[in-house]
Amino acid sequence: MSISPIAPSTKKLTHEQKQSCPHSCMLKWRQDKLLVRRRNLDNHPCLTTLENDQRLTECLKHSPVKLVSLDYELGETQLKRWADACEQAGKPVFLRIPSLRELPRNRRPLNWFIKRIIDGLAASFLLIVLSPILLLLAFLVRMSSPGPIFFKQWRIGKRGRFFRILKFRTMVVDAEKLHHQVMGDMPGLHKCKDDPRVTPLGLWLRKYNLDELPQLINVLRGELSLVGPRPWALYDAVRISPEGKRRLNARPGITGSWQVEARSTLLDLETINHWDLDYLRGWSVRQDLMLLLRTIPKVLSGFGAY
Repeated sequence: MSISPIAPSTKKLTHEQKQSCPHSCMLKWRQDKLLVRRRNLDNHPCLTTLENDQRLTECLKHSPVKLVSLDYELGETQLKRWADACEQAGKPVFLRIPSLRELPRNRRPLNWFIKRIIDGLAASFLLIVLSPILLLLAFLVRMSSPGPIFFKQWRIGKRGRFFRILKFRTMVVDAEKLHHQVMGDMPGLHKCKDDPRVTPLGLWLRKYNLDELPQLINVLRGELSLVGPRPWALYDAVRISPEGKRRLNARPGITGSWQVEARSTLLDLETINHWDLDYLRGWSVRQDLMLLLRTIPKVLSGFGAY
């Protein structure tokens, strides 16, 4: 099975052509799934028709592919590019990750089902009750600085599925383009205490986690849980170890062990992953309720927030 619009050329590339082929990748089809991996330019031809973002979107839109799976070795830029194209083409996109058998839904499916019911009901209730506050915050964001009210960013969800997390915008417009310029080669979780991109209102919203209230919509969509592992951004997900990537099988949450115990006082990626894996191995409804109760005073105090 093949898709002619994105079939690779068999013509041998010159050195100059190789240098101008930043989007080279290897495509494999398995039934109705498209697997995308990094390609070795020295041994394989370049898919020149994929160099144009609009062309890539059109090829995906008119293909019979029902699911796109991306290898994390493609790197952050390529993962985002393919995710954007898949979103516009209406194709679900996943990150290829190792399996994790110790998931709560595998060991205690009934309890896990109850957790999902609680998530949906609680998110609906909170959105209704907090709607006046949400409208007020949206107005303040709109008036405080030019740009959209909401900030949308690719995160890795259940089974490696890409989804757009929703937050109130706390930074200047196009802040994502300056991300690596600000963070540099910072090891660990990419969080900067004196981030120059954050607006004055954004500092206040972040201190009390008010910017994260729109994530209740992600909970209703089934992309997030109220309690769960941290939802990794692409620039963090590509840097965790292969063993740590097993944790990406689970549905992430708005709050969890790291947010309650350490938050920005601990930025080591592998340690955070270790905590999340421990949470999954010992998961229970009671544990989730305890984490939710412990989250409230942490939020009110602004613990570890920036």
